[in-house]
Amino acid sequence: MCTSITFTTSDPYFGRNLDLEYHFGQQVVITPRNFPLTFKQMPTLERHHAIIGMATVAEGYPLYAEGVNEKGLYLAGLNFPGNACYPCGPADGIPAAPYELIPWLLSTCETVEQAAEQLRRTRLLDQPFLPDLPSAPLHWHLADAKRAVVAEPMADGLKLFEDPVGVLTNNPTFDFHLTNLNQYLGLSAGQPENRFGGLSLKPFGQGMGGLGLPGDYSPASRFVKAAFLKWNSVCEGDEASSVSQFFHILDGVAMPRGAVRTLEGKWDITDYACCVNGRTGTYYYKTYDNSQITAVPMDESKREGSALICHPLVTTQQFRVEK
Repeated sequence: MCTSITFTTSDPYFGRNLDLEYHFGQQVVITPRNFPLTFKQMPTLERHHAIIGMATVAEGYPLYAEGVNEKGLYLAGLNFPGNACYPCGPADGIPAAPYELIPWLLSTCETVEQAAEQLRRTRLLDQPFLPDLPSAPLHWHLADAKRAVVAEPMADGLKLFEDPVGVLTNNPTFDFHLTNLNQYLGLSAGQPENRFGGLSLKPFGQGMGGLGLPGDYSPASRFVKAAFLKWNSVCEGDEASSVSQFFHILDGVAMPRGAVRTLEGKWDITDYACCVNGRTGTYYYKTYDNSQITAVPMDESKREGSALICHPLVTTQQFRVEK
């Protein structure tokens, strides 16, 4: 379960809620330009674009959940169980494991157009990072300042969908979410209009133009609600206002503990939420137990290096105490 969005004010912003019933050792990781990126069946990249995002570092390798490169290209992997199929893509395509997709595309591409062209020539393999780390069933949200695309590895091939909404959640497939959105075109942030002829009817409270907006945590409902909140958003263009508004949108589809129980009896929660400025590369995040926003910049000194830069998450609630 996850929700990914794009959002533009004076700068482009990208980010997501990661909804999961367990932690995976994640931290904010900067992969600088000179860190050697190795792949199962592709040549090692000795120099490449710098990347910042949330990742688990296993055996010295950054396993990204999402990231943004220094050119402002964003890529996030979201859960897609029952639909994701590996191997996928042309039999003679460029061989890439699913976990390699984010570091490979972000290290070599500058735009969605370039990354989409790479994807069309890619053979996604059913090849895990380690035997005890199986390939996750994913689809991907790909975006830059001008365009967003969804990539879904299916049994009949890799599907690339234009994403004019700038939102992605989970199952069903993305074409369903676009069609389903048509059922909610009458929703409004304003007050509803009385259409009952001679009856004297009027709203008895604020927000009634949004009656029918889904409030559950299913992927289809989160897609609709995130789209509604994003496209009705009113925000100043400065950094503080933009980041604050971005997190408010994600908060609208966040999962509190106790609302969603998995088949294994565990609680699905929004483990973390993040927002990245695509122009500056500053990565903002908050965690389930710490609602204070933490910023991790990716300035030039951090981009030009040869070792991973890891920032452990601040997960204990931070309070500003008045004296």
